[in-house]
Amino acid sequence: MSRILVVEDEAAIAELIALNLRHAGHEPVLAADAEAAQRAVDAVLPDLVLLDWMLPTQSGLALARRWRGDERTRQLPIILLTARSEEADKVAGLDAGADDYIAKPFSTNELMARIRAVLRRKSPESLDEVVAVGALRLDPGTRRAHHGAQEIRLGPTEFRLLHYLLTYPERVHSRAQLLDRVWGDHVFIEERTVDVHIKRLREALASAGCAAMIETARGAGYRLTAQPRPAATTIAAADPAAPGAAAGADRSA
Repeated sequence: MSRILVVEDEAAIAELIALNLRHAGHEPVLAADAEAAQRAVDAVLPDLVLLDWMLPTQSGLALARRWRGDERTRQLPIILLTARSEEADKVAGLDAGADDYIAKPFSTNELMARIRAVLRRKSPESLDEVVAVGALRLDPGTRRAHHGAQEIRLGPTEFRLLHYLLTYPERVHSRAQLLDRVWGDHVFIEERTVDVHIKRLREALASAGCAAMIETARGAGYRLTAQPRPAATTIAAADPAAPGAAAGADRSA
């Protein structure tokens, strides 16, 4: 499931897109103008943005240029939606940093196909590419993880969890988000299950001396970072999962 930000000021179009995204298993987030879109991106980086060109106060084109100029959002996948269909407009949109361009009116089937295509191009998970942060690397093709030359032994759930964290480093991921992205939104287990598997993942990484790369953001979730802070190497005393969650974790692995 991908988190997709829909920046569209026409409520009917935004709701129709959101309905189709949910039906396809994605998590839509709606923003009606550039300011709301920027707040949404500042809070949590989406996996993809559907960006309307004509927005109140600031155009989608200007917003795309702003994101491409910022290190944090430089690689953010963007599909531009617009009623402007002239070749010069398409060129301007792509030059501003859009990964794709769809002219209105468009069919929902075409839109979903374009979304799948961009996500395939942008997501290492879909291509089984090696992902790495610093000396920590994971190869989905061989199902192996290493820190430097040392191999790290991981269970299947810890492997998926590390893969996701390595794919989106430096972000803070809530327990609910990790459950959705790693376990799947169709699995009904307690959020505390995530704590159990984070603990197991840290224990596995400790064998290679890199457990501190998994940080706890108090009250928010977890992040994987290339530059861990010494004070953030362990889960707070209030965080360990209850015994019932550990049992749930065993069932979910």
